[in-house]
Amino acid sequence: MAMELNNPGTREESQADIDLLTDTDEPYSLIVWNDEVNSFDWVIQTLIEVCKHTTEQAEQCAMIIHTQGKYGVKRGSYEDLKPMCDAITERGIGATIEVLSTS
Repeated sequence: MAMELNNPGTREESQADIDLLTDTDEPYSLIVWNDEVNSFDWVIQTLIEVCKHTTEQAEQCAMIIHTQGKYGVKRGSYEDLKPMCDAITERGIGATIEVLSTS
């Protein structure tokens, strides 16, 4: 196994895989921020209605937002995410759009 890791051909393939994963047409992330005001149910309902998440996705996102302080709930173009960000903030939930790191 260690021989494969040291094989230059394998390393090049791995680097190509990494390059493919970082080269994206969705350079922005919609970040939802934790607060002490909005309930889990309200955040979950918002993610379902605005971001078109399934119930399970929305529940998982809400838990990560709660424990980590923020979470990128959706990736896409700025044009696609801006109306979602506006709709979330209009519901009283903190949301921003961030550029994904290219490195």
